Amino acid sequence: MKKLKFGMTGLVAVVTGAAVALTVAATPASAAAQMNKAGMSPAAVSPASVDLSNERAAWNYLTGHGMTDIRAAGVIGNLDQESGMDPTIAQYGGGPGRGIAQWSVGGRWDTYSQDNVVWKANQEGKSRWNLTLQLDFIWYELHNFSYYGFSQLHNANTIDDAVIAFQNGYEGCGTCNTAARESFAHAAYNRYH
Repeated sequence: MKKLKFGMTGLVAVVTGAAVALTVAATPASAAAQMNKAGMSPAAVSPASVDLSNERAAWNYLTGHGMTDIRAAGVIGNLDQESGMDPTIAQYGGGPGRGIAQWSVGGRWDTYSQDNVVWKANQEGKSRWNLTLQLDFIWYELHNFSYYGFSQLHNANTIDDAVIAFQNGYEGCGTCNTAARESFAHAAYNRYH
């Protein structure tokens, strides 16, 4: 019998011959907090791990660009879950995710033609790790590439609808933990609305 652990998700695979059994192991609270600090954790994330000064800056940016409070909350709930609103974060375990939206190295972080954070940073003469630059990039993608779900986000009338629209259209997360994203979104709405 061979046991493989996938620490970030808490999954344990037990391989016996051709059979594979998956079990979900509980993740200790300290490990969950550590995963979030390292980026893109599917574990339950503590609101205490969110950088509230960056969250407020993101709120002001989005609403200052004309986004409603409900839609801004939906975006922020996703970004809080992805990165704790830390623009310098790299994905836990050395994965490809970078920045507040955990864009992937080899894709939207640094590779896609005229659709990557590094390209946008060079266009604006800013650091790729700059919060405003990353917010500019989100705004750029939402308004220039219809497949990132701007119309669905624009049509969202509730915070939960806005969370789901951004989660599904923009983030494209595998294990999304929608409930956590919604919780972060409602908390941000209550703080800034």
